[in-house]
Amino acid sequence: MLNIKNIDLTINPDVVRTILTGFIRTELTRVGYTRAVIGLSGGLDSAISCFLTAEALGPENVLAVRMPYKTSSFDSLDHAQQVIDYLGVQSMTFEITDMVEPLFTRFPEANQVRRGNAMARARMIVLYDQSEAFHSLVVGTSNKTEILLGYSTLYGDSACAINPLGDLYKTQLRQLAQALGIPEAILSKPPSADLWVGQTDEGELGFTYAEVDRLLYLLVDQRYSIEDCIEAGFAPAFVSGVAKKIQRFHFKRLMPPIAKLSNRTIGYDFLYLRDWGT
Repeated sequence: MLNIKNIDLTINPDVVRTILTGFIRTELTRVGYTRAVIGLSGGLDSAISCFLTAEALGPENVLAVRMPYKTSSFDSLDHAQQVIDYLGVQSMTFEITDMVEPLFTRFPEANQVRRGNAMARARMIVLYDQSEAFHSLVVGTSNKTEILLGYSTLYGDSACAINPLGDLYKTQLRQLAQALGIPEAILSKPPSADLWVGQTDEGELGFTYAEVDRLLYLLVDQRYSIEDCIEAGFAPAFVSGVAKKIQRFHFKRLMPPIAKLSNRTIGYDFLYLRDWGT
């Protein structure tokens, strides 16, 4: 009988590392690029993306961009700098306060979610501008847990050209981070998008990554039913709440749907690599 305690999310970090560095190198070079730009927040996910990309392309071909807001944690800036110094990648710091403050002034009633979304999208403006200036592509930092739960900003932190981390749950990324030698200060701190003072991912979600990753693994990877997951020992309200998030935020995992009128519609019949001759 399935039991919560028997769910194993263990990965082989060496194999994963080889696959992901190869993925980064292959996907960039196949479209004519040899450089990458990454938004480096000081958190675990962006640090891992930066480590992998530097290994895949060489640190001189990676631009790490720190993009604080006026209330951003100094620790986040410091942790991002630790990664930059350790890897020897190129870097720049661009404060986004002046970009978003006019919007916040115009709409003072905007709640934290609206403000956080605006900051995430402002940061992506900076990254894509720098990708053109640096003749590079944007490498993403979103993990599988966030993508499935819709815990990202559409056209903000979810926007990228390639994403090496999107098929790894947060708890699996922690295993990879330890193998890569990510600084302990980053490994040990609570996950946070640093969108407002005191914000943490798990506080906002209402559950821990360790809890939800095991449930997502059953629902998504193993295709267990909601009833099976409850029988395995997960609380019914927790299972139904997570399942609803997966369903509700599916639109964030897709390109905008196109109304089909022809026999070769982008996203439907014009979809695979073979369709454009790659």
